[in-house]
Amino acid sequence: MKKIFFISLIFAFFSCKKSEDFSLQNYHTFESKEDQYSGGIKMIPIKTPKGTFKVWTKRFGNNPKIKVLLLHGGPGLTHELYESFEGYLPKEGIEFIYYDQLGSYYSDQPKDKSLWTNERFVEEVEQVRITLGLNKDNFYILGQSWGGILAMDYALKYQKNLKGLIISNMVSSIPLYNKYAQEVLGPQMKKEVYDEIMKLEKNNDFANPRYSELLFEHYYTEHILRKPQKDWPESITRCFKHINSEVYISMQGYSEFGITGDAYIKNWDVSKRLKELTVPTLTIGSKYDTMDPEHMKWMATQVQNGRFLFCKNGSHLSQYDDQETYFTGLIQFLKDVDEKKFK
Repeated sequence: MKKIFFISLIFAFFSCKKSEDFSLQNYHTFESKEDQYSGGIKMIPIKTPKGTFKVWTKRFGNNPKIKVLLLHGGPGLTHELYESFEGYLPKEGIEFIYYDQLGSYYSDQPKDKSLWTNERFVEEVEQVRITLGLNKDNFYILGQSWGGILAMDYALKYQKNLKGLIISNMVSSIPLYNKYAQEVLGPQMKKEVYDEIMKLEKNNDFANPRYSELLFEHYYTEHILRKPQKDWPESITRCFKHINSEVYISMQGYSEFGITGDAYIKNWDVSKRLKELTVPTLTIGSKYDTMDPEHMKWMATQVQNGRFLFCKNGSHLSQYDDQETYFTGLIQFLKDVDEKKFK
């Protein structure tokens, strides 16, 4: 009897191992996938009030239970901000989907400013979801920076379609972001540097090369990605080269110390609506972020099922400058939700 039991245990062990191996092998296969010909790339038609345009997506891997749609920042940047994900998620069997929003480098770039609104982008994401066959049993959204704004707006309207929500390096109120930038981050800089930047902004002299020079030397390498610019990953350099300035300026404005002028998202604030979110939610904040990490920690207490991840060595692009913390926490969240262990 003991011998039979022992043999049964061995059979169960190897059967389980074989199943796990098959699962990981299946992650990398294109079998029965219509995008095999294009290597996972799909151009998705998007209907808008100004006509139909196409947006670029690329599926990375295959997992029927965990599919993460990545909403990039900017607005007007690209999926290239997320290329570090390729070093971490595939080995965990987590499927993720690159996606360039309308107006971004790999997608169509219409020249109509009326398209650059939160509401239209939300409907764009919903059309992408439907085309890719994502649903409440497998669909996670991860949005960073502006992508976090879009993720929150999408979830507030369509959370019934979501399995999980990740808000990375984004607060829930632009007025509070402005306050943090102007009252905390700005004064941390050398006074003469900050005063020069503010003078350039006051004179609307944003095209002056000196403005970019000061920002990269004294601000971006402290709060965007904490490495000397010469050491920035090529994917980030490429992403910034591909920015659509028209989209960025229309929605975000010129200033890097808050949203100013008539930028579309200037008064955006959903902080009082966070309590409406019931979907499991991870907020990610970083010590050196351009966003207030304490506010992002607070956000996790306002949603009904929240968790906060703090990147103690990270800045705004903590998927690069605090990868150990960022990806360990992200992967754990995805697995906990999938395995119904999330608390």
